[in-house]
Amino acid sequence: MNKITINGAQLAYIRRGKGTPLVLIHGYPLDHSIWEDVVPLLQKDFDLIVPDVRGFGGSTVIEASYSMTDIANDLAALLDGLGVEKAALAGHSMGGYVALAFAKAFPNRVHGLALVSSQAAGDSPERKEGRYKTAEEVDAKGVQIVAAAMTDKLTKNQKVRDVIKLLIGQQSAAGVTGALKAMAEREDLTSFLASFNLPLVLLHGNADELIPIDRAREIKLLNPSAHLVELAGAGHMPMMEFAEKTAEALKQLK
Repeated sequence: MNKITINGAQLAYIRRGKGTPLVLIHGYPLDHSIWEDVVPLLQKDFDLIVPDVRGFGGSTVIEASYSMTDIANDLAALLDGLGVEKAALAGHSMGGYVALAFAKAFPNRVHGLALVSSQAAGDSPERKEGRYKTAEEVDAKGVQIVAAAMTDKLTKNQKVRDVIKLLIGQQSAAGVTGALKAMAEREDLTSFLASFNLPLVLLHGNADELIPIDRAREIKLLNPSAHLVELAGAGHMPMMEFAEKTAEALKQLK
């Protein structure tokens, strides 16, 4: 992987292909490798920039508290370092929250947006409390408790489950807790997305147990120009479960 230094911290990323710049942003608590099957299918159409967000994979763990906008700022600095003025962004789950924060903070730098197994709504009080409780448990017991609790909810595909469980276990506890707190405090951007007038792709599996497909359908109702792709049988990891269909959906951002 390549690395770039941003404000004293290192951000790891891969870059492949030629065409419209497209940033693929992974979800929690994973890293860039979830996109491995999709990258070869898109690199003829896109200049793919695939980072590990702060705290995950090969990127620096930030001990201080931070927000989705702070992660978006990291990506803006990454694009600056690569000489990319404007890009499309595709965010998976938490990566969708980052993509939304980026689109709000840097509207002139966005070519289009894709939310993959994600949503625009903020956390309910109960969900927020649950994230903080999980953060405390990770601090006390390590990331394996997240791997044990989450893996079976992410997909029904056992092969993908095996890969994901190992991947979660490789992440740092501080990165996981930092992301949990940032997600808990994220802004509700439903109204922002309702008036979003650039290409918008909503890709969601109808078997997603973590974020129900209704979240994508609600966005489609608010923004009828959005391109909604519902994947029958897909869980929360469509880029690993149905790579070709995921790639075809993302080509709407060209």
